[in-house]
Amino acid sequence: MAGRVLVGSRALLQAFRVKIADRDSACRLGVVCSVSRQYVFPGKVAPSCPNGHGAVTRHYSSEAKDDLRVRYLDGEDAGIVVVGINRAKAKNAISKNLVKLMSEAVEDIKKNNKVRSVILCSLVPGIFCAGADLKERAKMHQSEVGPFVSKARALITELGNLPMPTIAAIDGAALGGGLEMALACDIRIASNTAKMGLVEAKLAIIPGAGGTQRLPRVIGVSLAKELIFAARVVDGTEACRVGLVSHSVEQNKSGDAAYLRALELAREINPQGPIAIRMAKLAINQGIEVDLSTGLAIEEACYAQVIPTKDRLEGLAAFKEKRRPLFKGE
Repeated sequence: MAGRVLVGSRALLQAFRVKIADRDSACRLGVVCSVSRQYVFPGKVAPSCPNGHGAVTRHYSSEAKDDLRVRYLDGEDAGIVVVGINRAKAKNAISKNLVKLMSEAVEDIKKNNKVRSVILCSLVPGIFCAGADLKERAKMHQSEVGPFVSKARALITELGNLPMPTIAAIDGAALGGGLEMALACDIRIASNTAKMGLVEAKLAIIPGAGGTQRLPRVIGVSLAKELIFAARVVDGTEACRVGLVSHSVEQNKSGDAAYLRALELAREINPQGPIAIRMAKLAINQGIEVDLSTGLAIEEACYAQVIPTKDRLEGLAAFKEKRRPLFKGE
């Protein structure tokens, strides 16, 4: 049985690796095409670029194009992508347009082998995401609600399936679907003043974009039930205590403390072997859902994928020569 699982895992991982290779040429084409989608905007459009490094700001629709701003950092921070939600008047609520923009952004990121980590944050002070856009929802016909929720759920699933590490920087309220987006990320960092909760029960509905499944996996079944049943909201300090977030940082005057901590973490991840990081994420994500024996077989299959890489040889050479390795994702 274990042998069949290992063979199956290897086939799965080989397919995963082939897809990555196939995407490389598409990625290069996408980078060229993206130049025509760059815009310059007045005022503060995103958290300040660290160390004076430039960044590419991309928009994916002419309709409400400011709802989402995506920056590909460069210089020493090349490989870090910052996805900023920017619906100030709607408290970053999840609308049809935002789902569309985020889906396109996630698809672009997924195809790009140069991306080493993703930070999901808000460009609106005091708010991460207030959940579904209830004003828009109220105007929907009942027959439209199901398909819209399905698209939002699919978006959050795709966010969770990105092959590179994802970090949610929660500098304000993350409620309902907003917290569900954060739960789909690998790591969550919150300011101590942030507010988080799956509050759908107040509207006589349940979390519909993965909250009932991801929250118990993160903080345990009993506590997840308590928070969902009571529609309870916790602050960043309490969220860290129960394991909902990895770090709680004191909020600063500019309101971006969680983002700055997320950027520090992304910079820690950046120098590591990118293929190794992707394989580690795959091994963890697949292994946590199965028994230990099967999980070990999955780990073995993932390990097999890093052995023939140029990065592994570069790591050994750098260790021998007592220098910093320069990994290229090959």
